Amino acid sequence: MRKDFVLLGLMLGLGGAAAHAAPLNQALLTQAEQAKPEALALLERLVNIDSGTYNEAGLDKVGAIAREELKKLGARIEVLPASPARSRNIVATWTGKGKGRILLVAHMDTVFGDGAAAARPFRVDGKRAYGPGIMDDKGGIVMALYAMKLLRDARFDGYAKVTLILNTNEETGSTGTLALIDKQAREHDVAFNLEPGRPADGLVIWRKGSGGIELDVKGKAAHAGVAPDSGRNAAMEAAHQVLQLSKLGDAGKQTTVNFTVIKAGERSNVIPDAAHAEADVRVAVAEEFDRVEKDMARIAANKLIPDTQVSAKLRRGFPPMPQNAATDAMAARAQAIYGELGKRLTLEGSGGAADSSLIAAAGVPTIDGLGIVGGGIHTPDEYIEVDSIAPRLYLLTRLIMDYSK
Repeated sequence: MRKDFVLLGLMLGLGGAAAHAAPLNQALLTQAEQAKPEALALLERLVNIDSGTYNEAGLDKVGAIAREELKKLGARIEVLPASPARSRNIVATWTGKGKGRILLVAHMDTVFGDGAAAARPFRVDGKRAYGPGIMDDKGGIVMALYAMKLLRDARFDGYAKVTLILNTNEETGSTGTLALIDKQAREHDVAFNLEPGRPADGLVIWRKGSGGIELDVKGKAAHAGVAPDSGRNAAMEAAHQVLQLSKLGDAGKQTTVNFTVIKAGERSNVIPDAAHAEADVRVAVAEEFDRVEKDMARIAANKLIPDTQVSAKLRRGFPPMPQNAATDAMAARAQAIYGELGKRLTLEGSGGAADSSLIAAAGVPTIDGLGIVGGGIHTPDEYIEVDSIAPRLYLLTRLIMDYSK
């Protein structure tokens, strides 16, 4: 069925790109505009709760609010452990009378630590609203809930099923949700990831895969002033390894290797006997992980400090989400729908990784960036464009309607 659905998607998408924009669904747009104040109020409630990936209590509070809203919308709700994390994922399902099986994905966790919500609570300043996690990805949660509310109010049930996954650990690689996402993806025909819309009003149609290098060096401690030569300086060896392993990046292949954490020593007068460093690795094609791993082993064997022990390991995280004919067709369909509003989407790639990469790896066509438009992601100045709520809500709801066929 999936191949047939992809073919239909190609026909819908490419046909929409070639033709003039379809007539505006004025009733739906009016609904979306009327929903904006309520959506902002719900977003305020979510943003004012600290829900960093390791804040179990905060994630439970966000989840409780989401379940309260989902219950109102008539969803079948499952709460599932996000092992090895102690938080709990939510899966909500609506069953209809149509043929399309549509997966929506958003996440409840943020990158912000405890106290961020109290220090920088939700606020509206002009046409922008601010707060920790407001665009990534609490805005995505709100978009999913209100799209389903608009469908309910329009009495639309032309889908076979719509499933919403609310993930609690996306910001740390979704390790507690990998199996759930893979299982749900394979039971659906198409997926919409509700990561934030890009600042230029963009969708994401490809993403790099993510991974990391864990570098550990063992040396020998010694007095730095009395007998430095009797020691083996793990910090110096780690610095040497960081410099040479950073060259594993390949600009031509869009592969980046950036060391971001270096730790060694506790006192300035002691030769350190251990050092640790971590690198962020991003690849546009999966084969680059294999190349980086192979070259890393060869390069790490070249040591600066004799008799030190060097361990360099590659950790693979999200796979790449490649651009292909299916994503192009979905993007074209989205472009045609946005054209009904007299608006145009930018189509972008991203070095950031997300759950859409896991869905794409399961062979399910997906597009990303269908949340509220914003900027300042992962910074204290994270914001959303308030005026993007209604058009983005219209876009998501219309996409669900179209792919329900």
